[in-house]
Amino acid sequence: MAQESIIAPYAEVHRPENLRGAGDGRPTAIQIIEDEHLINKWSDKTVLITGGSSGIGVETARALHATGARVFITTRDNAKAESVAADILANSPSKVPIEIVFMELGSLDSVKAGVEDFRSRSDKLNILINNAGIMAAPHGHTKDGFELQFGTNHLSHFLLTKLLLPTLIASSTPEFASRIVNLSSNGHLYHNKGGLTPEVFADLDFKQTPYNEWAAYGRSKTANILHANRLERLYGSSPDHPVHAFSLHPGGITTALWRHQGDMVATRLQGFASIWKSPEQGAATSVWCAVAKVWEGKAGRYCENCQESVPVQENPKMGDPGYGPWAKDPVAEQKLWEMSEEMVAPWLK
Repeated sequence: MAQESIIAPYAEVHRPENLRGAGDGRPTAIQIIEDEHLINKWSDKTVLITGGSSGIGVETARALHATGARVFITTRDNAKAESVAADILANSPSKVPIEIVFMELGSLDSVKAGVEDFRSRSDKLNILINNAGIMAAPHGHTKDGFELQFGTNHLSHFLLTKLLLPTLIASSTPEFASRIVNLSSNGHLYHNKGGLTPEVFADLDFKQTPYNEWAAYGRSKTANILHANRLERLYGSSPDHPVHAFSLHPGGITTALWRHQGDMVATRLQGFASIWKSPEQGAATSVWCAVAKVWEGKAGRYCENCQESVPVQENPKMGDPGYGPWAKDPVAEQKLWEMSEEMVAPWLK
């Protein structure tokens, strides 16, 4: 795709010479809402955000709540979520209550129970933001025996999305198609070179190769992109009830996502200070994918810096924009979908 044809309304403030680090001129999530003229304009819409009580999930919820939409946030800490919801509500132009759904993404039983809880309270869902995740965690497994990062970052959201698709489809109209937003990372590029190859699929649990926390993270983030691609392929072209799916890199942000890395946070922040974002800025691309009018009637894409992304240049440096060719691999996309369906089949009954 030619550079001039990409959707990039905030390109100027993201030029390298304009970057000054967290809090610079790059847009925040609430600025996206303001720029789209959506303050208290979405009283007819319902949004669900995973991990809405920490990190950029909080700022995503804060911005989308300002639209007047009915906002649900998932959490594994109800007390923390209640505190976050109270803070958002106290400072938001909308007074619609924020609703909390308990969901432990390391347990597919918990994901299914959370979906049932949501469905008991709402028969509508216009926006699903698969935001929650873990990064570079020590080798471990979910409660269901899946490698921890793949299971948490991909499989839990695969099941969640699969169970909520009927509601997303029913809520979609030609005037406003439902949207699914998967948070990926440029970690798919730097920590998973080559993508989900047959060898990777054959050893998702690192039984045959030594565990590497960054490789595992990269696999899960590649899966987030391929999942969105498959959703778009299967559901985006419906004439009456389309569902569009996006994936994105939110940028480098200091949040609890880094909790497994200790002193590396300070090192990364120092080395890439100019491109680092505040949590408010880090949530902007998620919100842009979820609400921007420019996407109405268009297929979902992989995005970063509040714009459509482009293929990565040769020999990229850490922090360079773009996606790897394996993020557009239709063979891996289909294989991942089929394997994921098999893995979560017991929870689809």
